[in-house]
Amino acid sequence: MDVDSFARLALLALVIALLPLSWVWLRQRGRDARARLAALTAITLFLTFDLIVFGSFTRLSDSGLGCPDWPGCYGEASPLGARADIHAAQAALPDGPVTWSKAWIEMIHRYLAMTVGVLILVMAAASWKERARLPHSPWWATATLAWVLVQGAFGAFTVTLKLYPAIVTLHLLGGLALLALLAVQHTAYRNAPLPAAPPLRRLALGAGGLLVVQIALGGWVSTNYAVLACSGFPLCNGQAWPAMHWSEGFTLLRELGRAGHGGYLSFEALVAIHMAHRLFAVVVAVALGLLAWRLWRAPALRRFGAGLALLLLAQLASGLSNVVLGWPLAAALGHSAGAAALVLLLTLLLARTAPARQPAVAARPSAATAAA
Repeated sequence: MDVDSFARLALLALVIALLPLSWVWLRQRGRDARARLAALTAITLFLTFDLIVFGSFTRLSDSGLGCPDWPGCYGEASPLGARADIHAAQAALPDGPVTWSKAWIEMIHRYLAMTVGVLILVMAAASWKERARLPHSPWWATATLAWVLVQGAFGAFTVTLKLYPAIVTLHLLGGLALLALLAVQHTAYRNAPLPAAPPLRRLALGAGGLLVVQIALGGWVSTNYAVLACSGFPLCNGQAWPAMHWSEGFTLLRELGRAGHGGYLSFEALVAIHMAHRLFAVVVAVALGLLAWRLWRAPALRRFGAGLALLLLAQLASGLSNVVLGWPLAAALGHSAGAAALVLLLTLLLARTAPARQPAVAARPSAATAAA
């Protein structure tokens, strides 16, 4: 890692983070620590969602290697200082991974990521300072800070390992985990619990687990560029069950485009990756549809049910558009944003319907103690 460029990027992220921090301070003047931290968590949550969506745009626009080093761009804090290197790379490969626009897309993604990191650092420090007046332990904010550092490492490995598919997929899942951590903390600050029967919560937990698996499969499709391995719907390349190479497609420890044995990834492997995501989507759609119906029947949770149904329909539409329309950028980006929105909605649902902790019941005194 280039320490000098990292220091300059960190200073730039601090300057950018002063904007949302100043907004929170001005809007929450005179309010208690809980209200200020709730506002800070809300804006950090919003920016994290934007970061996930922009990260998808970075991947979908093939800008992941727009700056082939980390954390800077050819050792500089912005593409402006790396003009000569970017021009030379683009002149050698005009359609290659390094172009002027791709470099800016990649660096804007890094600026946003480091800004979110600064906000989470401030949130953790403030949580420890005000821990006596907060509804939950400051270890939640500390865990979020630790996780954002892990995400930064995954971001670095994404570049240095040249878009290694397993690392890119884990980076996506890590971003969604960060989103969930912030959502839980924001819910605790709001302190607006909702009633939910235990069977409904179990259904939500099961549907959420299936959704995570489906998102991992979708990330595997995207990072291996297998979206167009199947043309047409519901058939795949005119067949209900096309030729597929499952073991090759789901060999995790391999480079982009390479098979586990060292050769190139076969087309049958790409079809297997695509079909796994398509088939499991049926299972997830049924689970989420059932959950949306059950939520709609509960008056206190009807808004969650309506939101879940709308997001599910949007996901199905954007997923079909990717296949039928040949993977347009808008549909692909909407599909990624929809997955993040589903994770956010289910996390908020589970956090707001979590059973309240009951105070510990004192032990009944023994007969000897009572007599005394």
